[in-house]
Amino acid sequence: MPSIFSCRSEFSVLLAYFYLCDRTDFFNSSKKSYNRDLFIFLYFLLIIVSAITSFTIHNEKSPLTGKSILYLNRHQTEEWKGWMQVLFLLYHYFAAAEFYNAIRIFIAGYVWMTGFGNFSYYYVRKDFSLARFAQMMWRLNFLVLFCCLVLNNSYVLYYICPMHTLFTLMVYGALGILNKYNEIGSVIALKIIACFLVVILVWEIPGVFEVLWSPFTFLLAYTDPAKPNLPVLHEWHFRSGLDRYIWIIGMIYAYYHPTVERWMEKLEEADWKRRMSIKTAVSVVSLTVGYLWFEYIYKMDKLTYNKYHPYTSWIPITVYISLRNVTQQFRSYSLTLFAWLGKITLETYILQFHVWLRSAVPDGQPKLLLAMIPDYPMLNFMLTSSIYVAISYRLFDLTNTLKIAFVPSKDNKRLVNNIVTATAVSCALYFISFVFLKIPQMLVRVPSELT
Repeated sequence: MPSIFSCRSEFSVLLAYFYLCDRTDFFNSSKKSYNRDLFIFLYFLLIIVSAITSFTIHNEKSPLTGKSILYLNRHQTEEWKGWMQVLFLLYHYFAAAEFYNAIRIFIAGYVWMTGFGNFSYYYVRKDFSLARFAQMMWRLNFLVLFCCLVLNNSYVLYYICPMHTLFTLMVYGALGILNKYNEIGSVIALKIIACFLVVILVWEIPGVFEVLWSPFTFLLAYTDPAKPNLPVLHEWHFRSGLDRYIWIIGMIYAYYHPTVERWMEKLEEADWKRRMSIKTAVSVVSLTVGYLWFEYIYKMDKLTYNKYHPYTSWIPITVYISLRNVTQQFRSYSLTLFAWLGKITLETYILQFHVWLRSAVPDGQPKLLLAMIPDYPMLNFMLTSSIYVAISYRLFDLTNTLKIAFVPSKDNKRLVNNIVTATAVSCALYFISFVFLKIPQMLVRVPSELT
């Protein structure tokens, strides 16, 4: 394992590279250009390459039954994150506005996984320790914190990070409170109902959101330079509100995951005719529901769709899960290239703003492309994408290495000392930076007063 000093040094160099790419004129910029044919070609080319080079059959056994059920297994969910992330990033790179509604579903899918994954962990492991909590917060916020500091951006510019942090905290709170009763089904039902009621109270009743979040304006305020007249909490309200329910749906699916897996086990043991009839029925119903959702909801215009999204995003997610797991063969296959990309979704999300795209100003949306090879858009796409993915993977490793060093899993005393030290150093640095910012203002003011 590399030394902590070398990891910190490398991390600092990469942050300096972000600044070089996004805040200086060292590299050129170019405008985004959308071509549907090219967009779809690139995506399907990646699928073909992934299928040829990384198609894998997994034979792991279910920890619940000891049999090869693999319903919603880790390989599958990582692959799911990977192919969604590729489309999400291409949507931003090429400004593929016609896929806006699909991107909303992908983001809902990520938030669904936040509810599903965190519920599964806390419900099964029963680990509500300070170390586990700190490690999760580190994973979600370490990189984005330094991007905000170095590039003078607001936290909500990278809205995926505060969203996942919020919904992770809500799952942690729901299961952590009175956690010794989590084995009782009625208690879990009451907790899930309480989650729904909290969301309804905060997001559905006018005025409550502003009252609740206004004390946190220092953290969640955001003003887009292109839209300076919007309220500072508008972006946070909009982004968090779009997916306010889907994390709870993820919790429900996680709770019933063992039950569904046992049903699947019984189904696989049934006679061939019964097995095929049930799987066919599930497929037909899923495809029918998916088609109706596509025709009557997905095809809505952007603004209308946003109004329906919080209440309907669970439909395509459920359809995908049903079809992806309808047979034992489907469940055991995965494309590991997409699964690999799925592991670094947080890094690729954050880095796209600065080493792939460009905003050039604090808090600006990345409306431009980073151009290392001007006038050669495809060569530039190839080069910047390669650098971008390589740095993303490296930062994934660095974040985990530094997490192990600074957030120990079995030494709470050391962990608390690290938290206190980090807080003290942060306050000292903030004070020093505040002074340095004020000194030039004071020097300018004094001569003006003398004259």
